Amino acid sequence: RHCTDTVCCVIFIVVILGYIALGIVAWVHGDPRKVIYPTDSYGQFCGQKDTLNENKTILFYFNILKCASPVVLINLQCPTTQLCVSKCPDRFATYIDVQASYRYKPDQWNYFKQFCKPGFNNPRKSVAQVLRDEDCPSMIIPSRPFLKRCFPDFSTKNGVLTVANQTTFRDGRGKTRNVTDLREAANGINNVLDARSVGMKIFEDYAISWYWILIGLFIAMIVSLLFLVLLRFTAGVLFWIFIFGVIGIIGYGIWHCYWEYDHLKGIPGSDLTVYDIGFQTDFRVYLQLRQTWLAFMIILCVVEVIIILMLIFLRNRIRIAIALLKEGSRAIGYIMSTLFYPIVTFILIAICISYWAVTAVFLATSGEPVYKVMANQTLCKYANLTCDPETFNTTNVTKLCPGAQCTFAFYGGESLYHKYIFIFQLANAFVFLWLVNFAIALGQCTLAGAFASYYWASRKPADIPLWPLFSSFGRAIRYHTGSLAFGALILAIVQLIRVILEYLDHKLKGTQNSFTRFLLCCLKCCFWCLEKFLKFINRNAYIMIAIYGKNFCTSAKEAFFLLMRNVVRVAVLDKVTDFLLFLGKILVAGGVGVLAFFFFTQRIPVFAQEAPTLNYYWVPLLTVIIGSYLVAHGFFSVYAMCVDTLFLCFCEDLERNDGSTTKPYFMSASLHRILGKKELSPKKA
Repeated sequence: RHCTDTVCCVIFIVVILGYIALGIVAWVHGDPRKVIYPTDSYGQFCGQKDTLNENKTILFYFNILKCASPVVLINLQCPTTQLCVSKCPDRFATYIDVQASYRYKPDQWNYFKQFCKPGFNNPRKSVAQVLRDEDCPSMIIPSRPFLKRCFPDFSTKNGVLTVANQTTFRDGRGKTRNVTDLREAANGINNVLDARSVGMKIFEDYAISWYWILIGLFIAMIVSLLFLVLLRFTAGVLFWIFIFGVIGIIGYGIWHCYWEYDHLKGIPGSDLTVYDIGFQTDFRVYLQLRQTWLAFMIILCVVEVIIILMLIFLRNRIRIAIALLKEGSRAIGYIMSTLFYPIVTFILIAICISYWAVTAVFLATSGEPVYKVMANQTLCKYANLTCDPETFNTTNVTKLCPGAQCTFAFYGGESLYHKYIFIFQLANAFVFLWLVNFAIALGQCTLAGAFASYYWASRKPADIPLWPLFSSFGRAIRYHTGSLAFGALILAIVQLIRVILEYLDHKLKGTQNSFTRFLLCCLKCCFWCLEKFLKFINRNAYIMIAIYGKNFCTSAKEAFFLLMRNVVRVAVLDKVTDFLLFLGKILVAGGVGVLAFFFFTQRIPVFAQEAPTLNYYWVPLLTVIIGSYLVAHGFFSVYAMCVDTLFLCFCEDLERNDGSTTKPYFMSASLHRILGKKELSPKKA
């Protein structure tokens, strides 16, 4: 063993150090409070400690009618003054009414002015000037806080949309408006509020049933283990039952087609051809033609013959595939620790995801407050231009565009760091993909090394090394970090290109240029195929690295040509393995899901008293089913890696050895018997 792809190893380490440095820089400049706290028109956080807004945690919109939708309220800037308040208004009121009665009803003015700009306390100022300068809102309506923002308190009464049981309100500008003017916002907000209600109920269900969910996942783990152990005895039986079942179903289909074909004989119109009746939207018309059933019968006959011929000519390779599946089950039985290695991969990927997400948030919040001109007039030429709130009142903008304001828009900046934030985000995403693929590659190489030590042991299990999984992990880290990083780098580049293509496709979705859409579709398809091919090559390259300790390119080349020399065996083994593992996942997830369904619906008399009372029984049920499938997938991915490793070892064994005393085979006795004497000769290898 020696270190492989050392240049890539050095680059990988440097990139990791640079990634750490990027995270530190992002953490220094970023401020996640910009995501947590809403920001008013002055760029100040609502609810931030040790500020004037410490007790004002909610954002209030002067004129919510100017906001197009809740999405604009949350993500973009609404073209109206936004103010931090301690609580949302709980009544209808207009500035005109409050100003007219402030002398003899000071309580109304004191209540209303808390929704005006800080420090404004001049009810004698003319209404036109107040509304022009947006010192106070023209109206307030009953609202409630949601996402730390004041939204109108919508409700429905007898199917009619209301706010505080009223269907109309005065807008403070001399007009009486209907609550339906807020319908666009109301629909989205009510949907969000309904979703919040459902979310709370789902959270309650999880809080009550989490213990039973864990028990269900534990049962799924036990069932998955039992399935893998029993595969050495049931792999062949399950496969042949499925094959003969397919043959039987197709045979029944042939008989049914012939019966329909014969039954339609003599019926008027049944002898017409498909060409005669042309295209029909009601496809049942075609089922009244004898020609249709004849075509179905011919197609099924061809499929039946192909399957039977494949079974006849590929029977020996199918037997080898089943024997390798049984051998894989036996290998896992001897190295049980491999079943729990996916936990290590999961932890590494979870760390990568967490670091990427935190760094992305800090990068996204690294900017300084940017202020823009918000004008009520649509023809104002200064609208959406950047401005300085400290000098804004001394400019001519307020004269040329009456009512215009310099309000906070978003976070950005003009420094070198802020100009390259987008590049840093791309780098963050790219290194994240690289690290995730490296974690997966490390797991594949580690498992391959452990299972290869099983295959190449002369006497099984006596010659299997002590702690094969830990030894393989140490070899992969010590000698082959560069090779694993090289393979992960190639895959990460392709995945980043796919992400960029998806982004471009999303941006150009509304375009009418059909050629551009066609070109993007072709590129997405090509890179999807390339990614699948690279994953296949990388997987087998890591196996060869674990076996022989060569660099990535050499291992990938040798693995590729070895597989091409055994392409039929590869295809048969791949499909047989996929079928059995898919069947296992369905059995585990379906079996545990059925058990969970009967339990959570209190249909098991013995546990009826133990079952929790839920708002939605499907919440823990779906969690158990999906979790069971993922648990089974984790265990079966180890099994699939085991089978792939044993297959490459088996092919190498056939090519390097001839079964003689000087070059004995390392394969098991069952594989030895299946191959027979003829295929054991060197010429047939």
